[in-house]
Amino acid sequence: MLQQYNHILVPVDGSYEAELAFKKAVAVAKRNDADLHLVHVVDTRAFQNISSFDTTMVEEVTDTAKKTLDKYIQEAKDSGISDVDYSIEYGAPKTIISREIPKKLDIDLIMIGATGLNAVERLLIGSVTEYVTRTAVCDVLVVRTDQENKPAQKTTGE
Repeated sequence: MLQQYNHILVPVDGSYEAELAFKKAVAVAKRNDADLHLVHVVDTRAFQNISSFDTTMVEEVTDTAKKTLDKYIQEAKDSGISDVDYSIEYGAPKTIISREIPKKLDIDLIMIGATGLNAVERLLIGSVTEYVTRTAVCDVLVVRTDQENKPAQKTTGE
């Protein structure tokens, strides 16, 4: 029996690993004729300890995320995915990715990079990916390889 996925979620944070997950998710969405939802979560906890908190910081992070997500949307459409969208969420990435969005959008597969940008959080409280694989309300595919299923490695200059 082949599993048919209809609603695929891809968390993106600007990391190389998230880009690999996105590229593989496009291929899976095409094979399954599925819709693709990208999400970038702005971890608002990171701003709580900044005494001179300024909304311009959040706006800058959001603007950068929008540019990245717009590029991904265009790439997905160019690859033949017609039903693709994104959202930018604010809060704790772990619960937003593993529970909130999957329930809200009836997600049946999360495709997530093995690691992301926040090495400090991984050391102190565990990775987002690890949490998502443990607590998600749907299937999770952790992407560790490139399009040719070779171990993910950044090329020089990236």
